[in-house]
Amino acid sequence: MPKLKTHSGAKKRFNLTKNGKVKRAHAYKSHILTKKDTKRTRRLRGTAYADVTNVETIKKMIPYK
Repeated sequence: MPKLKTHSGAKKRFNLTKNGKVKRAHAYKSHILTKKDTKRTRRLRGTAYADVTNVETIKKMIPYK
């Protein structure tokens, strides 16, 4: 079977844990932070896990991670 290509955008955005969960960062943390309150930006710093409905698709995009 031929090698699969990794999706460039996905490899920058997702990581897999030891148990196979997909780890991701929160959105809305890159710019226009002045109008977002401190509590919100602090919450957005933390990592989150991808939703179960998207896990299969993401794993296909990053086959060798």
